[in-house]
Amino acid sequence: MTDLATARAILDTLIGFDTTSRNSNLELVGWVEDYLSQHGVASQRVPNGDGRKANLFATCGPAVEGGVILSGHTDVVPVDGQDWSGDPWTVREADGKLFGRGVADMKGFIALALAFVPRFTAGKLPVHLALSYDEEVGCQGAPSMIARMAETIPAPRLAIVGEPSLMGIITGHKGIAVHEVSVRGHAAHSSLVDHGISANAVAVRLMHELLELAEQLRERADQANSFDPPQATLTIGVMEGGTASNILAGHARFQFDLRCPPGEDAEAILAPFKARCEALDAEMKSRFPDAGVRVEQHAGTPPMTPQGSDDAVDFVRSLTGENTAPGQVAFAAEGGQFQQAGFPTVICGPGSIEQAHQPDEWIALDQLEKGAAFMARLAERLG
Repeated sequence: MTDLATARAILDTLIGFDTTSRNSNLELVGWVEDYLSQHGVASQRVPNGDGRKANLFATCGPAVEGGVILSGHTDVVPVDGQDWSGDPWTVREADGKLFGRGVADMKGFIALALAFVPRFTAGKLPVHLALSYDEEVGCQGAPSMIARMAETIPAPRLAIVGEPSLMGIITGHKGIAVHEVSVRGHAAHSSLVDHGISANAVAVRLMHELLELAEQLRERADQANSFDPPQATLTIGVMEGGTASNILAGHARFQFDLRCPPGEDAEAILAPFKARCEALDAEMKSRFPDAGVRVEQHAGTPPMTPQGSDDAVDFVRSLTGENTAPGQVAFAAEGGQFQQAGFPTVICGPGSIEQAHQPDEWIALDQLEKGAAFMARLAERLG
């Protein structure tokens, strides 16, 4: 069986695990552990707090300096409410494409890395595999794994995060800060508006302020950077509240994410909004002690910058055969976290981010072929 055929078979297996971020990823992790063990590679789990999820990292080859980290996240986004033409958890081939949740983002890259484990283990320099959980909900899983790797593995030359980039080299991505705003109103009959506080009305007012902030960020965008779009962006992704049309809503909540290019401070941007929420909380409590507003940050991920990546870029160019200028992307990823830990980092992986998160997510077969060629050259360089 060729390396590419092995990668395809592994991809079929990986897609079969429903690792939507709300679910455990331990079945997939266990399968990878067994696969690595069959090739004589020991691995280490780094579990989350309740043990339902885990990161996994392993060193293929000798434990010496100068190796390469290949990083991918095991979780995927939900398929709920999407119109799929087939089973999202079974890879389907048609028209030169493979369809399935996660084929592009980013189990295709993981499958390729695993397929080349036998060749990596024979190298003179190591490949360190790093598989994380909960990337899709704010890059929450990777930091504990990265910290453990920084403590235990010999210093690598670089880290490659295999997010879909059409095998182009990415040296910058935005950071992300995810927040949830919870509003506790005071329920009353909707005809008696002075006898309560509608949590929905408060939440709508706060969401309006955030949308105004988003417009202000657009107006002050630094057009000189290469992000698309160039400005920090703020979007509201989840909102819910109330129980009936004739009841002043007793509760409401919404979630928003703020994505900042390097140089923009998320805390400074949100400081006036958080101060507004504190003032509103005090005002509501003065009327009804059980009412109020709470703002919680669920995740915060640093941006990745091009600084210090020249050697990493040159190395990866030798694997891709491309000589175009590195790009920057608006999505957040774990690259900034690896970089923050002191690892020179680039993003480079098969597939397109435009297919990620979509119904009938797909990856072109020629992208898997390019990914396999990339892994083969990596094995040769490290051999």
